[in-house]
Amino acid sequence: MSSLPRISSPHHGRLNLEQLKKQAKALLRQLHTGAAPEYQTQLKRSPATLSDAQWLIARDNGFSTWPRLKAHIDAVDFAARHPDFTASDEANSCHWRCGNDIEHSLRLVGFKGRFQMMADPLCMGPVQALPLEAYRAQRSQYISQVFNLPLDDVQRRTNEEYDRLAQLGDAPGVLWCEADAYDQLFLVRALAGLDHLPQRLELVQTNAVPGVQRFIGIGQLAPDLLAWLWPQRQAVTAEALALARRTWAAYCAASPLALADIADAEHPCLPLLAPALRRQLQQLPGMQDGLSLTERLALQTLLEAGEMSCGRVFAELMAVREPLPYLGDIMFHVMMRPLIEGARPLLVETETHLDWPHRPLRLTDLGRRVLAGEAYWPDHADAPRWIGGVCIQPRQPHWAMREDGRPVWRG
Repeated sequence: MSSLPRISSPHHGRLNLEQLKKQAKALLRQLHTGAAPEYQTQLKRSPATLSDAQWLIARDNGFSTWPRLKAHIDAVDFAARHPDFTASDEANSCHWRCGNDIEHSLRLVGFKGRFQMMADPLCMGPVQALPLEAYRAQRSQYISQVFNLPLDDVQRRTNEEYDRLAQLGDAPGVLWCEADAYDQLFLVRALAGLDHLPQRLELVQTNAVPGVQRFIGIGQLAPDLLAWLWPQRQAVTAEALALARRTWAAYCAASPLALADIADAEHPCLPLLAPALRRQLQQLPGMQDGLSLTERLALQTLLEAGEMSCGRVFAELMAVREPLPYLGDIMFHVMMRPLIEGARPLLVETETHLDWPHRPLRLTDLGRRVLAGEAYWPDHADAPRWIGGVCIQPRQPHWAMREDGRPVWRG
């Protein structure tokens, strides 16, 4: 007979997540020693994992999964801390986000509206002013290729996302954005697609949160902070709509000059836009080394630290070096592949049997020369690079970025 007591809720109904985690670990030990046969019979595999033990604990407490149990505990804790908070959104409203990182938190806080996500990383790959069908096909082909995803699945998701985005003005809507290029490009794309200013469309955006030393994005915040941000939302104005249309056209253009003009100005109607555009323009090749800022920061990290795993390089960028973080880990890995896989690579990747975050990286001799400005990366690269509608073809004249932040034609 197992010595582990059945887990039951205390009389006041408040579950303690830390206690439940300890109980799951204790149950796992018993499952491994055969001391909990009444639980073992409920499992379909052996040996049991921690996820199995957590599932059993959740079942004992009336939940079908461990995540559902955790979500319940989070919701009860939030309600206890904020007894007077009531989200003022409506059941027919829609919360828009370029990712699903706040969906759970919105539900937890008590928002009633639907959640819609657009995951297309507009900060990467070709983004041109094409007819809608051709535009979707181009984005789908790029995403499928660089992220190694089935094209049919990507096309279906892309069409669903853009079909939903076309309904942005049909109901009260709220756009949740931070200050980086991923979010701000999503914002201008969403607004630029509107035929007219909706009767009710609001924007929640921030570039800093008190008490957060290294603010990266809304998704890192506790649910309490979404309740704090909510009263700060502002209505999208006609001026913002016009700016978004102008910005989107500039981003899709084959020349970066119009985008640079927008980035050089201040825009009170969308105050976080210009800094994000300035950072995105830094993905153009630098005049001296031909590297994007992301590439340069990664190579500098390896030059200073020596051999390091790709995951640690990414962590260093996010924690310290990147001035306006906008990449996810897989997006960063995609950006590193051309530096690794070309005929004349800048990086050597070893232990390729490991998952990519754990594979060690080190600079090649060419990588050191490029970083020192003694060689120019597009003269050795194999793959084209896109920044919106601007295409950088290897060994051909192209747009580049001067140190003063202005793009110039490099013949």
